[in-house]
Amino acid sequence: MQHCLPKEITAERFLSEYWQKKPLIIRQGLPEIVGLFEPQDIIELAQQQEVTARLLQLHQGDHWSFKASPLTAQDFSQLAEKWSVLVQNMEQWSTELGDLWQKFSFIPQWQRDDIMVSYAPKGGSVGKHYDEYDVFLVQGYGHRRWQLGKWCDPSTEFKPNQPIRIFDDMGELVLDEVMAPGDVLYVPSRMAHYGVAQDDCLTFSFGLRYPNMADLMENISQYLCQANSEFNLTDFHLPVRLSPQPQTTGELAPQDIQQIKQLLLATLSNSPQFDQLFQHALATTVSSRRYELLVSEEVSMPEEIMDVLQQQGWLSQDNNCKLIYTQQPLRIYANGEWIDELNPLESQLLQRLADGELIYWQDIQDLLSQVNEKENALALLLDSICNWLDDGWVLLNE
Repeated sequence: MQHCLPKEITAERFLSEYWQKKPLIIRQGLPEIVGLFEPQDIIELAQQQEVTARLLQLHQGDHWSFKASPLTAQDFSQLAEKWSVLVQNMEQWSTELGDLWQKFSFIPQWQRDDIMVSYAPKGGSVGKHYDEYDVFLVQGYGHRRWQLGKWCDPSTEFKPNQPIRIFDDMGELVLDEVMAPGDVLYVPSRMAHYGVAQDDCLTFSFGLRYPNMADLMENISQYLCQANSEFNLTDFHLPVRLSPQPQTTGELAPQDIQQIKQLLLATLSNSPQFDQLFQHALATTVSSRRYELLVSEEVSMPEEIMDVLQQQGWLSQDNNCKLIYTQQPLRIYANGEWIDELNPLESQLLQRLADGELIYWQDIQDLLSQVNEKENALALLLDSICNWLDDGWVLLNE
């Protein structure tokens, strides 16, 4: 699947000139999204029990109201003139939509957050705001006018006494355009933006973010505790006397704090064992899902899989799953778990799927050519593929 970028902008050029630097309009960058959903589909989906959704309304006096899921039909019966409903984790509900992540494959998969959709009737909006993540805004239905302005940071002031983070000051506008179905708008992290529906419209947000530091530190701490004997972190051996000047008995002096901090950082940064631990903690963090995974009750059978593949079917990654790998050592992670009982054939197959490849029967035959007991290896591989299908890691396509 080709990237969504314009023909004149390569992935390398986008990453060097635009990524986290400036916005980009891509007219008809994703025409495949048109027709996948209509407004009523999203309103009905937002009312399902397992869905993560939000309903925002702008009332008279510039006051916003906010309600999180579960939403009901009654919530949509008496609405303000200007309102929006947002549904998260849309790849959970649409395989076709999830497949469109491949249009953004020039950004590593580990940075993917989720696909969110925003429905609003004419005049609807979610206010002037900024996000702590990069986003590709894709128009799927109707039209939305987007204005982009100043760069923001944690010191940016929001309007008080509102249930959502919005502000009035957009700064000097750098973009003011209307997006039509199939159009894509890239908005860098922390850039102020404001979208207003020009008619009934659906906007899909493909969000990309870096790992949450709190989650990363929690995983590092957990793995350090499990591997404490390897690191010998119980004692410090200080090269010099901590504080050169006398100090009161009860004080922990600032210079002592700094010296111990630097010693700890140096100990960790110079440790090959910590490098491996950090890699494992990071991979676990960035492959974790933010939303609970719905488990399918279907049970796959090896004979059915082989039959579909032999009839020119193929395997692909289920983009509802976060499937990544690390090198040196090669480790495969799926939805926050290290899959540590894989044979070489299974590892190769999952690695290729994580890279966006489609796997056909001939590809499996080529993998089997690497082993001696091909019949036994095929049976084991088909059993594993059954498990991956049931776990929601891969899809079998006819």
